[in-house]
Amino acid sequence: MKIAIGCDHAGFPYKDGIIAMLQAQGHMVQDFGAHSLDSVDYPDFAHPVAETVESGRADFGILLCGSGNGVAIVANKHQQIRCALCWTEEIARMARLHNNANVIALPARYVPEILAQAMVRIFLNTEFEGGRHAKRVEKIACL
Repeated sequence: MKIAIGCDHAGFPYKDGIIAMLQAQGHMVQDFGAHSLDSVDYPDFAHPVAETVESGRADFGILLCGSGNGVAIVANKHQQIRCALCWTEEIARMARLHNNANVIALPARYVPEILAQAMVRIFLNTEFEGGRHAKRVEKIACL
């Protein structure tokens, strides 16, 4: 799979570990930053990830910030993005299974790194269930 990843300074401590895990699994990863703990603005990293997924240049996106809320809000401004803020493994699974989410947002200040990596694995390995959920997902787009 092709994965786009981005974060702000709060998500930076987890990003390299997630990238290493994904590359070890054979995924291609495009890193949009941030590249340090220096304070940055999360939209500068969330928009490129969302645009890359929306255009089909990546299959999925991963976003990290302190609460996960900021990057999720930005990503969901993009018409073809369904970004899910996840803080448990089950929520990550349901985001794919029922909502066909294509971007996961992780709250780096509120979950341990091992859980963040587990949620990414589950998110990427869960297939959309379709069926009655497909009809609901189709109703998300603004008219």
